[in-house]
Amino acid sequence: MSISIEGISKHFGSFQALRDISLDVPDGQLVGLLGPSGSGKTTLLRIIAGLETADEGRILFQGEDVTRLHVRERRVGFVFQHYALFRHMTVAQNVAFGLDVLPARERPPAAEIRKRVQMLLEMVQLGHLAQRYPVQLSGGQKQRIALARALSMKPQILLLDEPFGALDAKVRKDLRRWLRALHEEFHFTSVFVTHDQEEALELSDQVAVMSAGNIEQVDSPQKLYAQPSSRFVFDFLGQVNVFAGEVEEQVLRQGEAWVRLPQPPQAQAQALQLYMRSHEVHLQTMPAAHAHLPLRIDSISLVGAEVRLELSPIGWESEEPWEIGITHAQFNSWQPSRGDQCYAAPQVSHAIAQGADAPETIRWQAGEMDDPAAMI
Repeated sequence: MSISIEGISKHFGSFQALRDISLDVPDGQLVGLLGPSGSGKTTLLRIIAGLETADEGRILFQGEDVTRLHVRERRVGFVFQHYALFRHMTVAQNVAFGLDVLPARERPPAAEIRKRVQMLLEMVQLGHLAQRYPVQLSGGQKQRIALARALSMKPQILLLDEPFGALDAKVRKDLRRWLRALHEEFHFTSVFVTHDQEEALELSDQVAVMSAGNIEQVDSPQKLYAQPSSRFVFDFLGQVNVFAGEVEEQVLRQGEAWVRLPQPPQAQAQALQLYMRSHEVHLQTMPAAHAHLPLRIDSISLVGAEVRLELSPIGWESEEPWEIGITHAQFNSWQPSRGDQCYAAPQVSHAIAQGADAPETIRWQAGEMDDPAAMI
């Protein structure tokens, strides 16, 4: 079932939580609402569910206006961050709760309820825990039970508010993988709220990035990461390394550092910032032909399949330390230590001119850079 959000605005007193929000969620898609705290994600989710009322705008399910429908009539499943399980009920009773409290004329027979509960528990891989109580479950198991309870009412739409936020990193990763597989099997329409960039990019078919009650960009995870449409989206989606300076004859300079641009920037501005993700920068023991960006190694961390270096500028300034990952093979060959000096060699950057908001992608061709063999 598709969701259409049209011109939704919401105030809490003098505070405007949402500003003229419009968003389409196609039937069967899993859409993530991503943004920092206070950006309006949960408010929008609660308005879709009918738990909050918008000041302006409409909510449509499959083209039908449900703006004034009570939450019970919307057939929406809602999963909260902190499970909201009844401690005095068994797992099976928790899952059956929504069905058991239906009016008699709407309530399925007891045998059908038991059958549906068992099917849902098997679906979330917890059929063997039907007679346990919530206190006997792990955090990951509780969240799966909360999801089974939401699905027991056969909702047309599933809404999840920070569903894995209270769990540790490994359990979150396991449940993300499990939810994605469940979604691909049953194709229900879902909207979930998160402030975790990795979670949004891994789970979603589409991601809506929110800031201060506005939607900044809606795109697939791949396009959102590769082509952010604004400075905010770029800053919010993971670690970036920034070199800022003044443009002089196609060379961006700051202090003793400089980068030769492969072409003049489209925005004719003197001040320019180059945004570079970790994988878009190589490190060298000598300056690159197209860039002189000296850095000092401040820390070295082994993080899974890569070695992460935190670096600080030498002879120029950056608001945040630079972070660049190298392979274990590169680390073993180079053997860097804290305090060593090296040089950054940009391969791709995203230029943002003063007064502009949309980044311009810049790529250096092989002939404009040193021989790759000279790189670390």
